[in-house]
Amino acid sequence: MTTDSPAVDTGRGPLDKHRMAALVARDIPHGSYVNLGIGQPTLVADHLPAGSGVVLHTENGMLNMGPAARGDEIDPDLTNAGKVPVTELPGAAYFHHADSFAMMRGGHLDICVLGAFQVSAAGDLANWHTGAPDAIPAVGGAMDLAIGAKQVFVMMTLFTKTGAPKLVPECTYPLTGLGCVDRIYTDLAVFDITPQGVAVRETFGITAEELADRLGLPLLPAA
Repeated sequence: MTTDSPAVDTGRGPLDKHRMAALVARDIPHGSYVNLGIGQPTLVADHLPAGSGVVLHTENGMLNMGPAARGDEIDPDLTNAGKVPVTELPGAAYFHHADSFAMMRGGHLDICVLGAFQVSAAGDLANWHTGAPDAIPAVGGAMDLAIGAKQVFVMMTLFTKTGAPKLVPECTYPLTGLGCVDRIYTDLAVFDITPQGVAVRETFGITAEELADRLGLPLLPAA
């Protein structure tokens, strides 16, 4: 499931957030309707190739969003859900927030790309609260996107700053959705969540065997 976009320079790894975003952009099929979650996923908009036909939706009420705005392009009234100034592509449309959520809940999005605190081997998603007493919860539209989109891609670093895995046997943080994640893009590997378990699509600067040891999870080869 790839576009005709140029090959992504993955180098040795681990990947930085821009190369991760380029990988996600590479794998979005032509003509898809896609929502990009707050944070790193918004970078995917900057890596979609010309002519991709991908229509970006933002939950605050915009369709056919373009890449991030810079310099004279910036309009303070034109932002994505993360309040980042964005551009508009020809044919862009604006609508009420409620209509935007109806698109999300009604199954009209082909893919959403979300960040995560944890993803389980079964595809459960935890991305709104770490459960820490001083943490600020941020539900946003993630629950609607996780259940409403036809496919859910997660974009995240594979380990926390303290080295704890974010791909885990079972989530320990409050859940956003059950069994909703299809694919995970990380700085060290891309994974598919399958009925048989977690499959490794590709790795960056590390072997699948090393990953399995660090994660404490059995990993399957890609189909």
